[in-house]
Amino acid sequence: MAGQSPAPGADLEVCGQADSAAAALAGMTATRPPSAIIDLSLKGGSGLDLIKDLRRICPATQVVVLSMHEEIYFIERAFRAGARGYVTKRDSTERIVEAIRPCWQARSTPRRCAGQLTERMVGHTATKQPGKRELLSDRELEVFRRLGEGQGTRKISEDMGVSMKTVQAYSARIKEKLGLANVSELVREAVRWVEAKQNS
Repeated sequence: MAGQSPAPGADLEVCGQADSAAAALAGMTATRPPSAIIDLSLKGGSGLDLIKDLRRICPATQVVVLSMHEEIYFIERAFRAGARGYVTKRDSTERIVEAIRPCWQARSTPRRCAGQLTERMVGHTATKQPGKRELLSDRELEVFRRLGEGQGTRKISEDMGVSMKTVQAYSARIKEKLGLANVSELVREAVRWVEAKQNS
């Protein structure tokens, strides 16, 4: 129709997609796209690990995270891993397209998180004690999230591409850092956290 504005992203082209970290890394290594949209939750690995690998292997590819996670520590971890943008699955298509255009300069964050993130990044809250979950490493947080979603040790090991012993080691460190006595307490705490996120 004459005079009609082009659809958001009409000037962009999808050159590939993958549902696992390994397939995504292989595809992007082959195609070297200028931009990549990465979910933090992937089969066979962590989105944060994928971002780190991509920054090392394909440094020219600008990464934007598209995630269900809106907590500030997920956003910070994504940026530390090498992401240049962060949008949530609640954001509009226009917002997502705005974040992935190769000409953008500034980091993109959920609007209600942007002020808080800026404050944290310039150190205004450096004197505050971090929450216990912020003490978890990226891999430990991934295991914690998956436990809260009802995944067992075998499923977690398969999806993350690590051994069951490794998952058990992560779980032990999580229990220690969160001050939990046993696996039952760990699972209950993880489930409460995931449910709270879903209801927020």
